[in-house]
Amino acid sequence: MIRESGRVAGVQAPVIPIIGRWIAETPGTITLGQGVVSFGPPPEALEAARRFGGAPDDHLYGPVEGLPELVDAIERKLRADNGITVRPDSRVVVTAGGNLAFMNAMLAVTDPGDEVILPSPYYFNHEMAVALAGARTVAVPVRPDTQLDLDAIAAAITPRTRAIVTVSPNNPTGAVYPEADLRAVNALCERHGVWHVHDEAYEYFVYAGATRFSPGAIPGAARHTISLYSLSKSFGMASWRVGYQVIPETLWEAVNKVQDTMLICAPAVSQQAALAAIARGAAWPRAHLPALEATRREVAAALAPVADVLEAPVPGGAFFFFVRLRDGRDRGRTIEPLALAERLIRQHRVAVIPGSAFGTPGPAWRLSFGALPPDRAVEGATRLARGIRALLDES
Repeated sequence: MIRESGRVAGVQAPVIPIIGRWIAETPGTITLGQGVVSFGPPPEALEAARRFGGAPDDHLYGPVEGLPELVDAIERKLRADNGITVRPDSRVVVTAGGNLAFMNAMLAVTDPGDEVILPSPYYFNHEMAVALAGARTVAVPVRPDTQLDLDAIAAAITPRTRAIVTVSPNNPTGAVYPEADLRAVNALCERHGVWHVHDEAYEYFVYAGATRFSPGAIPGAARHTISLYSLSKSFGMASWRVGYQVIPETLWEAVNKVQDTMLICAPAVSQQAALAAIARGAAWPRAHLPALEATRREVAAALAPVADVLEAPVPGGAFFFFVRLRDGRDRGRTIEPLALAERLIRQHRVAVIPGSAFGTPGPAWRLSFGALPPDRAVEGATRLARGIRALLDES
């Protein structure tokens, strides 16, 4: 037989389609699975898309790094919202979503056999990208409060380490990392000569009591920091596939090669819609934040009745809860998270993503409340609590 790539064969299968198949087979299931928002793009973005196509140049390839007017708008946004001054030490590259931005980074900075440190639980597509690049994930567990374990990260650095990845607000935990911790990671990267890759896809989803910080704003950080952004969540544009990255100028030649090979350029119609969305600005996602914050409180209340068996830290940002069974609550039985996720769907009609997809051993699950009306999100959390209690009580 002609065999497939061993490198690709070793990558975990995407879990979302598996969960999606079970949901389709179980009518009435409430899905707390996919991490998207319930709102769509601002009207200005839709109008920009409707206007697209009238000029001959609309149908040609554009610059690899993105349309000049969009790049300029992103630079202004970064300066105003993130404290990042892009030039002369760094530059913006517009990508087809945040995942491609991360893939660009991995292919640009790693060689086969190199190591990339991912705090665990990690975003599963990040781990998959590291593997596809031929590098190796070094998973470093976060602390019990879902914050970074700085000592463990430092101890994990070896001569093969090429990057440390941070995601804040975090997917899948919803944790928001303090400025001091992100500064410490960035300084660690500078000291050891490795890249700090920081993902801010959920930058506008931060609740009272937490403050987001962009390490790319640290003086001197531009030389070793890669910052990733996405319009999928902030502006409800998941299907438009548009994001961007801020990379050191020294990486441009490498990223240019990677992006030109895989994409050439982000879709022009999506870039025009993105330009209009960014012009609307942070006011668009922030207008939806109070409703998400209220849902977060109600979901936490719905999970409270099973607090004796289920740890459910209230997130400081994004729209995820990462829940796990308390130690010993499986009563000595081996509970496989994916199998239990299937049973929760088929028996209790609620879908969550197993923690094993995020590199977490033991029974844990991510639930997302961003895509649902508040009453449906709360009903889903109630079903989850009831289902976990029932499944644990089975003899």
